[in-house]
Amino acid sequence: MVDLSKLLPAIVLSALLATAPSVAQDSGTTTEGDAAAPTATETEPSSPASDLALGEEVPDPNAPGTTYEKETHGDWQVRCIRTEDGNDPCQLYQLLKDSNGNSVAEISMFALPEGEKAAAGATIAVPLETLLTQQITMVIDSGQPKRYPFSWCSQIGCFARVGFTAQEVAAFKAGSKATLTIIPVVAPDQKVNLAVSLSGFTAGYDAVAKLNAQ
Repeated sequence: MVDLSKLLPAIVLSALLATAPSVAQDSGTTTEGDAAAPTATETEPSSPASDLALGEEVPDPNAPGTTYEKETHGDWQVRCIRTEDGNDPCQLYQLLKDSNGNSVAEISMFALPEGEKAAAGATIAVPLETLLTQQITMVIDSGQPKRYPFSWCSQIGCFARVGFTAQEVAAFKAGSKATLTIIPVVAPDQKVNLAVSLSGFTAGYDAVAKLNAQ
């Protein structure tokens, strides 16, 4: 299994090693034993106030728009976003890790109003090094796998907005584990399988639905 948390550092290291020869050539203009002449900034004393930290304002942890954990149900957290009127929207959240314990992805789920084609919605976040053309695959226990496309990417990762039918929500409630699969862009022949624990899902999902309906 590929460890996505280590892919980006490896790419950066390769880029640094590729530039090493040019750096060595530039530094070869100084002969052995010669000392570099001190620059003006090294010979002039710094101002007494030049390295004083002026501080920064500490954001209000309870300000509208901030996220907080309201409840925990098994392996799921009920996370809500503070609003000015106090009607805080909530979602069911789980951090997904690989077999080595590295944090790789996140999933947030929420119930949708009755009458919609999808009974529940979810946002899945994965690393930028994910091969987007292979999409995301999810299967509940030993059921039928389904594939979902990505919606957008930002500086922090790539995201898929997916919907689940009422039958799939029922399968989540009755199941023990779902498996989310992504493909790393640097190793397209390998799969990263992430376990989604369903411990506490039923209680957490119903709690989120109740909170958002209030």
